[in-house]
Amino acid sequence: MSEALRADREFHFSHRDFEEVRKLIYDHAGIALTEAKEDMVYSRLARRLRATGLKTFKDYLSFLNAGHEEEWEAFVNSLTTNLTDFFRENHHFTILKEFLKTRQDRPIVLWSSAASTGEEPYTMAMTAVEAFGGFNAPVQIIASDLDTNVIKKAEDGVYPVERMKKLSAEQQRRFFLKGTGERAGFVKVRPELRAMVRFFQLNLLAPSWPIRQPVDGIFCRNVMIYFDKPTQHKLLSRMKPLLKKDGLLFVGHSEALYHATDLFHLRGQTVYEHIEVAPARPRK
Repeated sequence: MSEALRADREFHFSHRDFEEVRKLIYDHAGIALTEAKEDMVYSRLARRLRATGLKTFKDYLSFLNAGHEEEWEAFVNSLTTNLTDFFRENHHFTILKEFLKTRQDRPIVLWSSAASTGEEPYTMAMTAVEAFGGFNAPVQIIASDLDTNVIKKAEDGVYPVERMKKLSAEQQRRFFLKGTGERAGFVKVRPELRAMVRFFQLNLLAPSWPIRQPVDGIFCRNVMIYFDKPTQHKLLSRMKPLLKKDGLLFVGHSEALYHATDLFHLRGQTVYEHIEVAPARPRK
């Protein structure tokens, strides 16, 4: 951005301020912001200055560093991006459905590690219902996210009808209730589907995770792109023992795990499995 445009900013935002923001969000959440994100950071944090009544970024950063927990939460929420949709990367749910049908262990537990506003874990639950033919499917979804605002929206399970475009008419009828009156134009997740998902806040960089036993599948899609390679490998190393030996790891379409071939093997279509169960290569 040119100096002229920078001068039009409501608050002075120096490159030093930006570098401090980058360090804070990296240390706290592992998110690696590139230089290209400077304008985005300014725009989102300027709202926090207005909300707190602070006049400069220097004062705001000092306020954060003083340890104000509520503002730390708002700071992290402001800098996380939550793009999601029902049946996003639909091939994953085709694979998931077939995978669930083969499971002999009961109950089955799946983890959505970046649940955002809930579309992903609810799609996982819908897939489980379709795989087993009813809401009594032996599947529990645990769904976490760093952002407390989106977790609240996910728990509410209310969405604009436009978000239903990837669902068939039958799926819409089976899994959602149409709003009326003031709620016209919105749908709400049916209680039977909602009961299959447990939401909780989780910072993936936290020293411990409240997941005590291995799960059958992990969805960690469009998460790694926010972390640098060492942080990615660290997270994958922590996820590995939490995934059952015959479980599956689902990642985003742009997240090839070439740097983690000591941990996971590509099964296909951005779905991974433990390196120990990788098919043996024929000898030359």
